[in-house]
Amino acid sequence: MTAVLLRGGFVVGDEDVVRADVLVEGERITRVGPDLDAPGDTTVVDCGERLLLPGFVDAHAHAGSLVFEPEVQLALLRQGVTTIVTGQDGVGPAPGGGAYADTYFAAIDGPHPRHDGSGIAGLLATYDGTTPLNVATLVPAGTVRHAVRGDDPGPAAPHELRAMRTLVRAGLDDGAVGLATGLDYVPGLFADTAELIALCVEVADADALYVSHMRGGYEGNARAGLDEVAELVRATGVRAHVSHLHAPVDLAIAALHELERSGAPMSFDAYPYSRGCTILSMLLLPAELARPGTPDLARAVADPAGRARVRGAVLDRVLARADLGTGWADQVTLSHVPAPEFHALQGRTLAEAADLTGSDPLDLALDVLVDSALQVTVVMRVPHPRTVDELTPLFRLPGHCAGSDGIFVGTHPHPRAYGTFARYLQDWTLPGRFSWPETAAHLSTTAVRRHRLGDRGVVSPGAVADLVVVDPARVAARATYAHPMRLAEGIDDVLVAGVPVLADGILTPATPGAGLRRA
Repeated sequence: MTAVLLRGGFVVGDEDVVRADVLVEGERITRVGPDLDAPGDTTVVDCGERLLLPGFVDAHAHAGSLVFEPEVQLALLRQGVTTIVTGQDGVGPAPGGGAYADTYFAAIDGPHPRHDGSGIAGLLATYDGTTPLNVATLVPAGTVRHAVRGDDPGPAAPHELRAMRTLVRAGLDDGAVGLATGLDYVPGLFADTAELIALCVEVADADALYVSHMRGGYEGNARAGLDEVAELVRATGVRAHVSHLHAPVDLAIAALHELERSGAPMSFDAYPYSRGCTILSMLLLPAELARPGTPDLARAVADPAGRARVRGAVLDRVLARADLGTGWADQVTLSHVPAPEFHALQGRTLAEAADLTGSDPLDLALDVLVDSALQVTVVMRVPHPRTVDELTPLFRLPGHCAGSDGIFVGTHPHPRAYGTFARYLQDWTLPGRFSWPETAAHLSTTAVRRHRLGDRGVVSPGAVADLVVVDPARVAARATYAHPMRLAEGIDDVLVAGVPVLADGILTPATPGAGLRRA
């Protein structure tokens, strides 16, 4: 049994912060107190004026296929993230062989290098002892629907619903922490409320979590999405969680309070950035043309008449979005474009790229999508970015969890992948908007409890020693929209399951991470 003594730091508890040592033996914390003695063969970490917190949980992560990469591991650990929750937005490599996720979300998740198609159990096994971080997964409802009825629109037939429920139940039995939907993505957007209720019956029976990228966008439309989630809660008793909640703050707070009073309480995750990031096909294309791996879009724009029809449909979609409108080409920055002939346009807005290439922004967007097989991501600027002070009342709600929605694919990703948790510390904790115990709750404990991630999320004897040592004098998120891949600062020592995985800001060779099964 290995032992680590974290000497002399400030331990962040549920309600207070006290100076104490923390002794870790094996994978668990065994003692917390002043001037602890340690076994002879003990690694000692001098914490000085630093704080000890439970390892942070990224409640909405897109790194499940890339967590084997040292660059991704370092980006997460330097923010204090020790556990990620994947399978988000209804898309993931299991159940099934992974072809749907590897194609549709290739520009978001990247292909999983080790999954063999053996279901959720096999997927979770790929993380056992192979990475320095823990990985939990949700059953992705879009992947389930695709496995049963492909990309076909329309309601599921009774026998198809039975097949979907069987896949969901099997994934939950294998240890998935819940079910995730992506109701703006193909084919998830074709699922009606009755289908979602049927699947949520299985989730409620397992006391797992229903996690939803809500239908119809967010912002001013968020209330309709929240109402649909509430309908599922009332119909099935399922515990519910909303992905990347971004909406007018007063609207979101009022709706969440009202739904809680009516018997439909929800938790939610959010990231502290004003801009969004998604696949360009979801943003622009009607559903019938947004199927990657098919020549649908290429055929549709192959002649002038077809291109004109597609242009009209795209403009209708763009102008109908409250977060885009007529200036959409100036608000959309190309993040990941795999087509070699357009690779140099990454990091430019569509308006800038169109000027550079002497083309129309909409035509350029269609050409980029065709030549990249739809595997294009973009960062979207919003017309009215919300300030830290405006977001604080929402983030202070007890159901709030930190989630980065971070994407590591491409040369110009959204900075949230590299900076979300450091931004919370920098902009909410250090100025006093969060106390340190509140920080531990929002960045760790609440997500652990909602997702049933086991005996972690606290710094106390008996807990799994996923621990983060934070230097409050140095904490900073260095990633920006212009330079999105800069590593965070101020977190140099991290333990996972009692093993140092980050020491003096550098990755160690240890891989104590695991595929976390629902506790």
